[in-house]
Amino acid sequence: MNLLLFARHELEGSRLRLTDRRARHILTVLRLQPGDSLRLGMINGGRGSGRVCRVEGGCVELDVTLTAPGPAAGGVKLILALPRPIMLRRVLKQATVLGVRRFHLIRSRRVQKSFFQTTLLQPDNLEALLVQGLEQAMDTRLPEVFIHHRFKPFIEDVVPALVSGCRLFAHPDEPATLPDLFAAGEIRGDPVLAIGPEGGWSDYEAECFKARGFRGFSMGSRILHVDTAVVALLAQLQLLRDLHPESLLCKDGAQVNSWQGA
Repeated sequence: MNLLLFARHELEGSRLRLTDRRARHILTVLRLQPGDSLRLGMINGGRGSGRVCRVEGGCVELDVTLTAPGPAAGGVKLILALPRPIMLRRVLKQATVLGVRRFHLIRSRRVQKSFFQTTLLQPDNLEALLVQGLEQAMDTRLPEVFIHHRFKPFIEDVVPALVSGCRLFAHPDEPATLPDLFAAGEIRGDPVLAIGPEGGWSDYEAECFKARGFRGFSMGSRILHVDTAVVALLAQLQLLRDLHPESLLCKDGAQVNSWQGA
């Protein structure tokens, strides 16, 4: 926990009272005493510090001061064919650490319908995983999560409304790689990135993405699990954006915010 996060409704004036895992972290990991301070942030708000003013049993009270504004709203939008629950847990946390701002969890041909019954998709459980990612990355902007049970309504009705600098989908049959697309100047602004299930997108699904302006690319000959592919692709995107700063410009020349740590 590099940044302790709290919700706006938990704050009473400048005082924050904790009795949950955050209090345990302060007491057993950080071992703070009254008068000590730590870094904290308000979910979807600013960052600052909290001074321990009272400790009683398992309760910790902090005096909160927010001094820095919240992060920018821009960032990667990730379309993800819903993976198995155990893998979904890892993906949500790690993708949040790496700066994804919006998740679209979708049904594809090779996604089992039962995956949508997992309790991980309940709002409270989703938020808990996302908050863990924000705590690690020292970020405060909570990603949005949208769940789509059918592929066709998603690709026909939702995808056209997605605003982005570019649209990308990973597919092993595509000849181009991410570096190829950057070198050709085809990646601009904040991307929408689509990653398929363990068995890959079907031919129909791949054609649907192409018909809506997505550029396909492959990661080479090695076949990766979804959680590995998500981390590898997000890391590649950030590295390539660092190497090609012109990619941070939208097609109209406007500057966009780098999504790493934003």
